[in-house]
Amino acid sequence: MPYDLLIRNGVVIDGSGLPRYRADIGVRHGRIVAIGKIRGERARDVVDADGQIVAPGIVDGHTHMDAQVFWDPLGTSSCYHGITSVVMGNCGFTLAPCAEKDKHLVVRNLQRAEDIPPKAMAAGITWSWTTFPEFLDALDALPKGINYSGYVGHSAVRTFVMGERAFEEKATEDDLTAMERAVRDAIRAGAMGFTTSRSPAHETPDGTPVASRFASWEEVRRLVGVMGELNAGIFEIAGEGVDREPGNPGLREYHERLRDLAVETGRPITFGLFSRRGVPDVWRTYLDLLDETAAAGGRMFGQAHSRSLSALLSFKTQTPFDHLPVWKEIRALPIAEQARRYRDPEVRKQLVAMSGEKDGRRPVGTEARLPNYDWLFVFDTVYGPHRSVAEVARERNQHPAETMLDLALARDMDLFFLQPVANEDQDIALEIMKHPRMVTTFSDSGAHVSQLMDSSLQTHVLAHWVREKRAFTLERAVHMLTMVPATLWGFHDRGLLREGMAADLMVFDPDTITAEMPEVVDDLPAGARRLVQRTRGIAATVVNGEVVLRDGKHTGALPGKLLRGPAARRA
Repeated sequence: MPYDLLIRNGVVIDGSGLPRYRADIGVRHGRIVAIGKIRGERARDVVDADGQIVAPGIVDGHTHMDAQVFWDPLGTSSCYHGITSVVMGNCGFTLAPCAEKDKHLVVRNLQRAEDIPPKAMAAGITWSWTTFPEFLDALDALPKGINYSGYVGHSAVRTFVMGERAFEEKATEDDLTAMERAVRDAIRAGAMGFTTSRSPAHETPDGTPVASRFASWEEVRRLVGVMGELNAGIFEIAGEGVDREPGNPGLREYHERLRDLAVETGRPITFGLFSRRGVPDVWRTYLDLLDETAAAGGRMFGQAHSRSLSALLSFKTQTPFDHLPVWKEIRALPIAEQARRYRDPEVRKQLVAMSGEKDGRRPVGTEARLPNYDWLFVFDTVYGPHRSVAEVARERNQHPAETMLDLALARDMDLFFLQPVANEDQDIALEIMKHPRMVTTFSDSGAHVSQLMDSSLQTHVLAHWVREKRAFTLERAVHMLTMVPATLWGFHDRGLLREGMAADLMVFDPDTITAEMPEVVDDLPAGARRLVQRTRGIAATVVNGEVVLRDGKHTGALPGKLLRGPAARRA
């Protein structure tokens, strides 16, 4: 019987961490049916993988593509980097449960906290649900290039039950009962779990907390307890911010609450784990917490980033000066007119003079902040090393703000700057990644669309940490990016190349795989702006047995699926 797809002559790294081997792979009906030397068989489609690695598709456990999936079935930029499955709905932000008449409440939670333009959501989403099960059915019906799964988010659940009160009040017992019912229905329908944010970085456009931040810890405990009753689902949390200042006594109390919740409910708890310059040793306490929770009988894992977590600045998107007098007026102009003004000596003198002023706005998340120029870097190549603006300014005997203007003008305003907000020390980032209870993920794809471009963090592992630094073998790196997240999130038939497994694969050249420079594009619905980033060195990306991308170009295939959680699979 002929194959639907035959991948010939590849070097297989199967995701298990075991050594590579040469083999062909035969695919039929979306599944791997043969691995070995396949002779004389016909196939509808053939990929010649001679000299290339054949690996499982990458699983990204931390995205916010809930809105994007409605207007971008292919899943860019994630799909460009070998990612074949994503988990959406992190940090409490989901589009359901929510009736269409109340969608402004969901948009209020998403707009600033996740930098998703309201005009894009209004133009790009056809609202056809109220409950989370109905939302999953809507996702299931959409054409998809990659596989999607999703949590149910606390902010959405809270506004669904409480309306405007969700942004003001403590929940009543009736509110809590209704929220428990909504979470229970979502998990049974196939939500991957429940997520929340208690982070001070998550605010609405008017500077008030998102809905989940008004919840008591008892409310959180009750809702995670629903998953404990069902014995299904993961709890993901954006933490309380008690780790942002040295010696905060609330940190230990917070860790104890997390540990006890994991033990009490039996459900896995996960969160992003980064180092920060201002609190240099706090990351170690989180690694200790992972081990402490395991020793107490609970399950907990952290999510690591593979490089510095940095806001991506440019004069085409955001700069540190956008809300300052004089700057604000000019930044509202078309980019060509801005460039003309920046060349005017008198205007430039005013801009430089104002550049050190405070604008009265507290930046959150990956919003640009007034710079420490020693920690603002010229992003002129993907992998660096990157020179600080302060260093370049000293060489030029200029004010750093003037240096930024000159550098951008020399590139026709097409230049980025990196402003790290976490993981500044790459030795620490590597140590965090290597911890056995960490998983390398946290791209935030679909959110921070004009502020951040981390869909390439897995590509960075392969190009930087494997090829350049040799910090991992290729086998271990593939294992970290495929089987580990697939196992943690319960995708039992993905993340490993074995007969009978889903045929999600990437075919790549380990000597050339690399992310390209990001680009600014206006391709969101209603012409809204975002950042995109492609990659080189990936010959083919296969999803459910069909080639979706060849050399980075879409084939037209849309074989992606909705991956429902374990409670739905047991039903």
